[in-house]
Amino acid sequence: MKIFPAIDLKENKCVRLTRGKDTSSVVFNPNPVEQAKFFQDQGCSRLHLVDLDSAFGRKNVNDTTIQKIRSAISIPIQIGGGIRSEELVKNYINLGADYLIIGSFAIANSDEVIRLAKVHDNKIYVALDVLKNKIMIKGWVEESSYTPQDIFSIYEASEIRGYVLTDIENDGMLTGLNHQIISQNLSMTKKQLIVGGGLKNNEDLIKLKKITKNHLEGVITGKSYYVGNINLIEAQQILKENA
Repeated sequence: MKIFPAIDLKENKCVRLTRGKDTSSVVFNPNPVEQAKFFQDQGCSRLHLVDLDSAFGRKNVNDTTIQKIRSAISIPIQIGGGIRSEELVKNYINLGADYLIIGSFAIANSDEVIRLAKVHDNKIYVALDVLKNKIMIKGWVEESSYTPQDIFSIYEASEIRGYVLTDIENDGMLTGLNHQIISQNLSMTKKQLIVGGGLKNNEDLIKLKKITKNHLEGVITGKSYYVGNINLIEAQQILKENA
């Protein structure tokens, strides 16, 4: 299991939101390229990048910055946020994304996403953006009729790489990961699962280590890093110990 630091891009700046609300953004670094280089220098093995403008329907705002980040670092980049068409899939691949996280589009156009997963082998994750066991879509502002179990039933036999589970209720709240939700979802899939939403401190990471399923691929750190609760070098050491 790895720790993936997050850069949430809004108007080409590194920001954080609370519970995914567009109006709650706080700028943590006006230079996301330097932030990405720092994460690589800390030894992180992958960058989690969210295009918030795209998630809220503002396309291509951050494309130049994403290109600059890709040119500045060599570690893999996973990108999510507003990928709701094949055109945008191609756009982010062309910008240098190694992995894509698809949410709303995976709900409304599952046949298309299953096809895209065949074309882009081992590059597609499906987002499980969960609030009260329902999948939220369109920048987390609209509730779908789907549960995570419904999504697993659609995609488990497909060629997607895995899923990214976000606990919206705790996202950006520094209240701690919901380990019950993580364990429940891990038990329903054999594909890779990345988790996020509410990571508080090292104690959360120690608890995650007690989950023995080897398809728990990683945990995302956002606000917990930016406010100083998580030291990335310490966090990586915790996740490596007795691995």
